[in-house]
Amino acid sequence: MVVAVGANVNPKEAWLGQRAMVHHYRGCGACPHCSTGWMQLCVEGVAEVYGVTGHGGHAQYLKVPARTLVTLRDELSFAAGAAIACGTGTAWGAIKRLELTGDQTLVVFGQGPVGLSATQLASAMGARVIALDVSAQRLAKAKALGAAEVLNPNEVDVLSAIKELTQGLGAHASIDASSSPQARRQAVQCVRTWGKACFVGEGGNVELDVSPDLLRRQVTLIGSWTFSTVGQQDCANFIADRGIDVDQLFTHQWTLEQGEEAYQLFDRQTEGKGVFLMN
Repeated sequence: MVVAVGANVNPKEAWLGQRAMVHHYRGCGACPHCSTGWMQLCVEGVAEVYGVTGHGGHAQYLKVPARTLVTLRDELSFAAGAAIACGTGTAWGAIKRLELTGDQTLVVFGQGPVGLSATQLASAMGARVIALDVSAQRLAKAKALGAAEVLNPNEVDVLSAIKELTQGLGAHASIDASSSPQARRQAVQCVRTWGKACFVGEGGNVELDVSPDLLRRQVTLIGSWTFSTVGQQDCANFIADRGIDVDQLFTHQWTLEQGEEAYQLFDRQTEGKGVFLMN
């Protein structure tokens, strides 16, 4: 909720008292990327990430440029807004880059917050989702969020299983949200000829055999880094219009006073997604 507006804010941006999400980057505001809502790609190299290179997130109030605000509709909780402004928006960005349609099969590697969001959103679009993870708990969550099939890479031959589920052709598209080198390679290998693979997970490396994995199957490999302010709003509208229960993604809720306890738990990377709720 916007509780104060600076004197230099354009009167047309009458945000005072409105429910809002924050696009969690601040750029110069004027370059070709900033002006189209992609502030993390700022040409001037001044992009700031709230909670990482800039203050924000763990406080009662956050001061941000008005241009970084995105409307949070009344149908959506503030927790849902927090998801959309992070992992859920990232999943949306990847799905849109893939140009996924409802008659296609999507494989999602990794069912953490981003992967689960991709599973939920793609399923809501009508796509058939095959979800992969090594955690039985996360696979159960993926199934609850709409996955048609779930696979544990520790229990099956991933590529053979996906081919069997797709009449031997492979998936139309894939998303890697795991950052695992093996999963990334399989994300490329599991798609059919003319298929698309999208990498979302940060960091690390992957080794591909370029001719059989990419060139000779006409495979498109895409990198997708979060989303724009426009994409964030589109994601929120899609979720609100279709009544998608994004709040299901959260497994834990905390107050700011429980911050140390929360981080000790989530540093283990064995849980789902948590959210700090303000009093």
